[in-house]
Amino acid sequence: MITAARRPALLCALAATAAALLPAPPAHAAAPPAPALRFGACPGSVPDPPAPDRVECGELSVPLDRSHPEGRHIDIAVSRVPASGTREERRGVLLVNPGGPGGSGLPYAVTKRAKLPESVRRAYDVIGFDPRGTGRSAPADCGPMGGLFDAPGQDPVPKDPAAERAYLDSLRRTADDCATGVGAALPHLSTTETARDMDAIRAALGERKIGYLGVSYGTYLGAAYAAQFPHRISRMVLDSVVGPEDWYDFDLRQSRALLRQRDTFFGWAAAHGKRFGLGGSAAAVRAAYQRARDGLADRPVDGFGAAEFDRTVYRTLGRTERWAGLADGIRTYLQDGTVAPLRPADPFDGAASRTYEAANRTVKCADGPGPTPARVTADIRRIRRLDPQPVLTGMEASVCAYWHHRPAHRTALGNPAAPPVLLIASDHDPVTPIAGARALQRRLPGSRLVTLHDDYSHGVFASRGNGCVDGAAAAYLVHGAVPAADVHCAGPGLPTP
Repeated sequence: MITAARRPALLCALAATAAALLPAPPAHAAAPPAPALRFGACPGSVPDPPAPDRVECGELSVPLDRSHPEGRHIDIAVSRVPASGTREERRGVLLVNPGGPGGSGLPYAVTKRAKLPESVRRAYDVIGFDPRGTGRSAPADCGPMGGLFDAPGQDPVPKDPAAERAYLDSLRRTADDCATGVGAALPHLSTTETARDMDAIRAALGERKIGYLGVSYGTYLGAAYAAQFPHRISRMVLDSVVGPEDWYDFDLRQSRALLRQRDTFFGWAAAHGKRFGLGGSAAAVRAAYQRARDGLADRPVDGFGAAEFDRTVYRTLGRTERWAGLADGIRTYLQDGTVAPLRPADPFDGAASRTYEAANRTVKCADGPGPTPARVTADIRRIRRLDPQPVLTGMEASVCAYWHHRPAHRTALGNPAAPPVLLIASDHDPVTPIAGARALQRRLPGSRLVTLHDDYSHGVFASRGNGCVDGAAAAYLVHGAVPAADVHCAGPGLPTP
């Protein structure tokens, strides 16, 4: 999801953006043609697709602040893998977004396309792009982010008044660091503006309408595009839906879902007690988990403490194929005190990860009003009454309590004028709980929800290998086949280690 490498110097004229933003001319007037987005070589962060496919990249210049189009411009990095089918098979372009906010979409045109059904690959030019503030599109820089990158980091679960004050202070320092690093761009790195950038890409490609596939945060971005440009959508698939709510409320809902998922993990590890050696009951596994976390909180190992442990847990709970690694890592630590199996494969302190974390907070806080500090403290206490050891790693929007620019309006999401959209959800996804998909469906009349039952992972279409889900999405994207009713698919259940 992250990028960093050499960069092609390919700019496109501002007229493309203007064409996307101005109303259509009267029927008797000839609309000026939007200049083509010129493509060339890609940076090294973009992988090569399997032959004979090819990937090409370019940049599109857009105003940072569209209320002042004559002012500062930023470049939006765009990638394209052309459709592999015949002219008759072609259905247009499919913009894709991998999630976040903060995820880089430039390589996603290659990596996600490789997993799509062949009929979709033949029908669509797959278009990736780095949303503003991410990757190679005016990346956000929040500096030290209040100590977020310290190793070991501050325990992310405050358990007494002094720890609560320290927690709020870290949020305040993060907001100050972002205000210093991002500067005047702070209010403009929003989902609403990224949706307008998407329409500028559409115009620069010379397309009347676009197809769109968004995953996780990408669904929120898709809903924002539908709110502003409902008549520019051909087909839209929203997979693992965030839901139409404030980011802070979403973070709270996610934190509760993570508690339920972790209980499921404890029971699963106990059911395979001989394999993992953490105990034969969910209570025994939980006790082993707590011993590991307490030990790392008291005596971090090589910079790996409570904050790093919680990040690993957060990352693991949303993908069941990672559960065995977490269970093995806990056992290894308890047996010999080493933490190598618990460390993520991708280092947290890389430059690309820093951009991701900065963009994540910047976008969330630009999308709508944040909570008060008092509410943040009260909600943490409420969560700890549900479980004394919650996982609060995903509570990124708490920093909006101290944000230097407080938007007066919330991001508009969904539009009854949009064509029917296909929403996809796993019924036990803890990262984007299925309630969000049901809520967004109510804002998109005629849309259908495809549910993968008995599944516990985040990201479904062209990800879980489920023929029912993939078949329904491919039929919709290629043939426009909107299901007559919501679709229910049988899932894989919990994994066998």
